Amino acid sequence: MKIYTKTGDKGQTALIGGRRVSKADLRIDAYGTVDELNSWIGLVRDQPVNEVRKEELKEIQDRLFTVGAELASDPEKVVKRAIPVIIEADVLRLEQAMDAMDAELPELRAFVLPGGNQSVSFCHLARTVCRRAERLVISLTEESPVDELVIQYLNRLSDYLFVLSRKMAQELNAEEVAWKPRT
Repeated sequence: MKIYTKTGDKGQTALIGGRRVSKADLRIDAYGTVDELNSWIGLVRDQPVNEVRKEELKEIQDRLFTVGAELASDPEKVVKRAIPVIIEADVLRLEQAMDAMDAELPELRAFVLPGGNQSVSFCHLARTVCRRAERLVISLTEESPVDELVIQYLNRLSDYLFVLSRKMAQELNAEEVAWKPRT
């Protein structure tokens, strides 16, 4: 099987269900950004500091494929094969992981400037891409139905990535720089 099909050469792609849409369609932008996020999470997962979280991060990547499948599905067609879905337990897993990390972190008293270590910066980049994906999915809901748990999952995932960045900074003994606004 060849990887190229040439069916997208004129700027169109197919949704799960068969309908062809522009590659500039908001739905395509949303799941493309989720795909970009998944790649950033892969980079975060590959950081030595995250060896203990490797399986957790792989699970998140799996859930992002689930989100992508949901977003790539034509909402106007019933798909014959089962598409996996995000469930409440997926959101809860993120919350529990955040709570466990947060219990070991100093209290947050200010906004934190991204950075301090390259690995931490990768995590902040993943967080910002996650926020963009969330915004795109919310925009998509204004024109087409999207499962509310997808939005909840992306929202919680961006929070998770923020807490993870703090935990990584702690484990790497990286300076966590509080933002001090000019007066």
